[in-house]
Amino acid sequence: MRAIPLTVTALAAALLLTACDDGGGKSGNNADSACEIGGVSVQIGSASVAPAAGDTGEIPVSLTNQSAPCTLDHFPDVVLSGGGNDVTVPTLKGAKAQKLKLAKGDSASFSLTYVRGKDDAENTLAAKTVKITLPGTDTGRSFPWKYGPVAGKADGSGPDASVSAFQQVGD
Repeated sequence: MRAIPLTVTALAAALLLTACDDGGGKSGNNADSACEIGGVSVQIGSASVAPAAGDTGEIPVSLTNQSAPCTLDHFPDVVLSGGGNDVTVPTLKGAKAQKLKLAKGDSASFSLTYVRGKDDAENTLAAKTVKITLPGTDTGRSFPWKYGPVAGKADGSGPDASVSAFQQVGD
């Protein structure tokens, strides 16, 4: 009889479908969801501060996942603000983003590199805050900027600064 094999096939298909969530993946462990700024701790590390105008500084930013597994896929969105201006920091030229999956307790980092500007110069941003938003999300977190004014590019196209790709920290 054909009724039994069709019934078994239909039952197996129904069981498989109930094991999937709306995204088609297995429910329960959604490591492909974007890391949220509220689910990770963010720490701006000891910076190599640019001491004088024209010098380059580098600021490491570390993230540690404090919640369910998540993914960092692309570059962070970094915005410097000050004096009524908000400027987006571009990604480092030639940098290639990598997809990192972070389990609870895993860490990643990126660097923000900048050139210090002259105080009160026309092409300089007197930055007061830096806002970091993780890729795939809309919510960011602001931190005080204590590293001096940021020089503008000579062509006026934005800040003389860049953001590196995420790197896995630890094992």
